Amino acid sequence: MQSFRIAAVSMNSRHGEYESTFETMADFCRQAAEAGAAVVLFPELVIHGHCNPETFALAEAVPDGPSTARLIELAREYRLILSAGISEKEHDIVFNTQVLCGPEGYIGKQRKLHTSRDENFFYRGGRDIVVHDIGLCRVGTVICYDNQFPEIARILAIRGAEVILMPHSAREGRWHDAETEAKARKTVFEYFRTSYAMRARENGCFCIYADQAGQAGLVDSWPPEHENQPHHPGGAMIFSPSGDLLAHTQTERIRDEMLVHELDAAALMKARSHPNWTIRTRRPELFGELIRDQFSC
Repeated sequence: MQSFRIAAVSMNSRHGEYESTFETMADFCRQAAEAGAAVVLFPELVIHGHCNPETFALAEAVPDGPSTARLIELAREYRLILSAGISEKEHDIVFNTQVLCGPEGYIGKQRKLHTSRDENFFYRGGRDIVVHDIGLCRVGTVICYDNQFPEIARILAIRGAEVILMPHSAREGRWHDAETEAKARKTVFEYFRTSYAMRARENGCFCIYADQAGQAGLVDSWPPEHENQPHHPGGAMIFSPSGDLLAHTQTERIRDEMLVHELDAAALMKARSHPNWTIRTRRPELFGELIRDQFSC
């Protein structure tokens, strides 16, 4: 791994506002490039919106669809590596996918493995757990709810990942004023701060979290106050391979924002040279129970 600067973008993706979403993404790419970032992480499903009622119609091929082409154009213009969430369609099956592109073109993708809450109405879970070598480092992606399954980050680390991207469209109910907005923002910050510090520490990886931020709209299939409405509390965090929170966005407002921080290769080396780095000391022959079905027919 080389040391480099990474940007984590927390932004809204309002349903039906595809063009304005790409305009916002382009502006963040410009800001990231000016700040010296080499990689930019955008949230889960940022391109088409989270649980958008029009998901099936909007979903497109990856890498041959128009949105991947637009991402490549942005990556080429600003000399960045971009990770962004999209609804992907293959053989009329829709996947929740994070696309990875760079100045030289399409790099790869990661499909979300586990659907959360109502997501199974829109998406099918993927099967692959992929590590991509982007030159600066080896990177893996764990999308939102998949981060609640520690085995996924562990497999990425075993396969050589040094940086784990954690794009989210997490939800935390509705907010109506400054007090409830701050409560939603702080609740999700504390929840992910504590759990993702462990993902970083137990695998000796940098972990980069970025959530959608704002109320994407109302969907008719749920009551207006239902927790499944696509309202996202936002935020971004960066964790060291030792589990330290290196940087985070503010915790009072839910708004578009970006975090830029340097990932120091020496910190990765320090964590992985520790005699108790668990990738080195684990005993996989003891863990057969993890692959046995716990239910009988």
